[in-house]
Amino acid sequence: MTVVRLAALAVAALGFASAQAQTSGVSATAIVIGQSAPLSGANAELGNDIRNGALAYFKKVNDAGGVNGRKLQLATLDDANQVPRAEANTKKLVEEQGVFALFGYASATLSRPALPIVEKYRVPFLAPFTGADPMRVFNKYVFNIRASYADELDKIVEHYVTFGLKRFAIVHYDDPVGKENLTAVERALKKRNLTIASVAAWKDRAKPDIDGGLKEVMKGNPDVVILTTLFKASSDFIKAAQKAGFSGQMVSNSFPGASPLAKELGAAGSGVAITQVVPPPTRRSVPVVKEYQDAIEKQLGKKEFSFTSLEAYIAAKVTVEAIRRAGPRLTRENFIQAIEGMKSYDTGDFPVSFSPTDHNGSDYVEITVIGRDLKFNY
Repeated sequence: MTVVRLAALAVAALGFASAQAQTSGVSATAIVIGQSAPLSGANAELGNDIRNGALAYFKKVNDAGGVNGRKLQLATLDDANQVPRAEANTKKLVEEQGVFALFGYASATLSRPALPIVEKYRVPFLAPFTGADPMRVFNKYVFNIRASYADELDKIVEHYVTFGLKRFAIVHYDDPVGKENLTAVERALKKRNLTIASVAAWKDRAKPDIDGGLKEVMKGNPDVVILTTLFKASSDFIKAAQKAGFSGQMVSNSFPGASPLAKELGAAGSGVAITQVVPPPTRRSVPVVKEYQDAIEKQLGKKEFSFTSLEAYIAAKVTVEAIRRAGPRLTRENFIQAIEGMKSYDTGDFPVSFSPTDHNGSDYVEITVIGRDLKFNY
């Protein structure tokens, strides 16, 4: 081999190494993805479910050799469901730890403060666990895997109108996301020539006025009460309504997490409906569910399945597929191009689809009901 040829190879190698060094979170052996999640505090179950679902898929991939010779790493910082901590975590993950991408923040309120940092450093932000409209406005760097809250709320109205129910009330937080939920319900009702019967809007997430909210809702004599609040507040409201003798249908969107809400309700949960944005995590006839069950059991050492960890597993699978398609010279730019090219990608009888102008991958919604055995019926 000539000296010129050797020199050319050396220059190429240095160029490749330099390109990799410039891509934060990517080394010759690893890809580091960052996450801020509530691993402690009142919403810890949700945060840990998100993390465990992602880790289950990453472990499956890593055990098979990784992607193009690199192993997936998930760097998770606890935000305890506090917005200032989530914002500080994002800065630390991006500016100090130099992660490749962000993944699986647990709500819109935790996700939105990350957006300026995402845009400043051009960091892909994958699968925020929210269907809130403010997070679904097109952003070059944000990719939603799940359906929107508007999709869920329209499905609720459509379902119960079919049974002749016409009087709908909503319980929401008096903040931008809560007001979007109210607007979505009003829009769904208007499509069917109906108007909202009554509304309860809580200003304080930490200490919602349960009795005051119940009083406002009952003024409308509703057939159906739609809850869009955290699991503890939703549970307290449902129990108070039952104690007051209300016999109408209670239904929640997916925001509080199905498992935390069901556990908090206990025996009071029988008959309560909850919308879901992924298939039931017990339905092994769905290929991705069977795959998930096997992987989560290996991750946790037990058969502990939930809608949330399944959603995170699917989101992690989409993320890894985009990394694979981006090729061995992984950059944030070619990763974004790869995921935008994933049209009708089938994760296992659960398809997602993206394009350069649409970063919302799914509109799948299913309604489940907590049975007398406190298990979900579909």
